[in-house]
Amino acid sequence: MKYPFLNLAAVNEPYLPALKEAAAKVIESGRYIGGPEIEKFEQQMSDMTGAAYTIGVSNGLDALRLILHGYIKLGVMKQGDEVLVPANTYIATILAITDAGLTPVLVDADINTMNIDTSRLEAVVTPRTRAIMTVHLYGRVAWDGILVETARRHGLKVIEDCAQSIGALSPTRGLYGNTAIGALGDAGAFSFYPTKNTGALGDAGAVTTHDPELASAVRALANYGTDRRYHNIYCGYNCRLDPIQAAMLNVKLPYTRQENADRFERALAYNRTIRHPLVKTPLLSASVTDNVWHQYIIRVTDGHRDIMRERLTELGVGTDIHYATPPHKQPCYADLPHGPLPVTELLADEIISLPISTGTSVKDAAEIGEIINNIVL
Repeated sequence: MKYPFLNLAAVNEPYLPALKEAAAKVIESGRYIGGPEIEKFEQQMSDMTGAAYTIGVSNGLDALRLILHGYIKLGVMKQGDEVLVPANTYIATILAITDAGLTPVLVDADINTMNIDTSRLEAVVTPRTRAIMTVHLYGRVAWDGILVETARRHGLKVIEDCAQSIGALSPTRGLYGNTAIGALGDAGAFSFYPTKNTGALGDAGAVTTHDPELASAVRALANYGTDRRYHNIYCGYNCRLDPIQAAMLNVKLPYTRQENADRFERALAYNRTIRHPLVKTPLLSASVTDNVWHQYIIRVTDGHRDIMRERLTELGVGTDIHYATPPHKQPCYADLPHGPLPVTELLADEIISLPISTGTSVKDAAEIGEIINNIVL
């Protein structure tokens, strides 16, 4: 395939000498749980986001789970409480909510941003609502004045799913005056799955927060519920970040801004090139930092998505769909109550993800755009 969707070996190739050196350092140290690599990673994340506390954890799903279980342990939430959450998201966002015994209230997407439609939040708040979980999907910041005002008016916690958006900045300031995702709300959850803009070489995640009590609860829960050795204050889990993955991330985190800027150049090339009458390109906003382009999503209208994808494959262009089946259509959530979600369901039928990583050059993106223009549907 001339234009692969993602080649992780090519993405990581520039870092290989430093990654090998960092891994060897951990191996030779004899310290394989905790230690200086974890501490360095947590400091780097706090410096990047502006959050007072960072806790390295095992993966992005566990980051979300630990935040919610932490709030339950602190008495902020209880099982059965509601969390407002976008319907258009990866299933992990919803899994974390139901895992904690909380009730997800699905909110439809905005057709232009594909993120949560904040104009719908107020109508679904009830006396049982305790939080809004906003997802910065595909790398685009999902934060605005409506979300902030709704949270403040009803005293709701705001949890950010930052799995796809590391390094993004919001044009609208957060609850604590910050602009970096992960520090806009009360807590943020990051994933460093290898395909992310800044990815580990395996699973890894992090929780960020301004709240010392939540930080302590999350750190304890992630380490068997202990606040000190052999002293368990909670029935916890084993969700610690591996030092070798922390070491890999310590190599790559300083390059996050450049990675995001490179992806923007590819997105710009696509938007400048694609002119197919049945293809809608994603919104380019005024700020170059409020979308870090984890995915570049086009919409193919009039029921032609699958044909377009087949033609692209035949012509050597790798694609993916994020996500073809929304959470409320998955078998495991067949009984999940929800209202009409027309935009989410339309997106699931129309979207295609095009190559956007640094393994795809700007020239490649322009060529792919021309290939799309020449496809007859």
